[in-house]
Amino acid sequence: MGGLGHFLERAGFATTQISLIREHTLQIKPPRAVLTPFELGRPFGAPNEPEFQKRVLLTALKLLEVDSGPVIAEWTEKAPGPAVDIEGWSCPVDFGPGMDALDVSEAPHAAVMQEINKLRPWYDTSKKNLGRTIFGVSKIDLTDIVQYLVDFVENLDAPWPSPELPRSQCLKLCIDDLRAFYYEAGMAQPGNVTDLELAGWYYGETVISELLLKVNAACAATDDEILIKMSSRGIIPTHQAHRKH
Repeated sequence: MGGLGHFLERAGFATTQISLIREHTLQIKPPRAVLTPFELGRPFGAPNEPEFQKRVLLTALKLLEVDSGPVIAEWTEKAPGPAVDIEGWSCPVDFGPGMDALDVSEAPHAAVMQEINKLRPWYDTSKKNLGRTIFGVSKIDLTDIVQYLVDFVENLDAPWPSPELPRSQCLKLCIDDLRAFYYEAGMAQPGNVTDLELAGWYYGETVISELLLKVNAACAATDDEILIKMSSRGIIPTHQAHRKH
């Protein structure tokens, strides 16, 4: 977007933007930008917080008052939600008495699907309460998404569920849909949770996180430049990169 901003500025159009990745922003030096610390995919910081989102948007628009740049404003306010203590937010997965979690290393598909089935009522609650969902961009059933990721770890050339799409695009859509399902199920739990807390749970405490780390490692080890780039931050976000080691 920063590169496009420079192009539009040369054509006489003033531009502004919200940036999420510091190193890209500092290197491209967009004409005007608000650099935020929020999670990728959430440029306005927090869901269901219209006043906070409005302040972020107005900060970006106010930069249009500057005649020329580059101008990069740092956003320092934390997104709404409790501090690191997540008291009141229930653990999204409880396998219950007599129902032990399956070992993902021995039965990866079954283990992930067990987790998904436990989360499904919370996802349904979220969808009902919000009247919408962002899950479904891949148009692939969750069972098939999980099976493809399992197969992908074993063989990068395994058939993907949408052969009309490039492999990397299908993989990205599958990963995005999984995250949407888990995040919406997590946010439907009682209590409040911040973006980083939700990400910490998804990328560090779930069964699916173990599979995602294997997918990321498989992408990093290939000769495919697109998959290598995805392994940088397209599968595991920058603020969760420590989990790769």
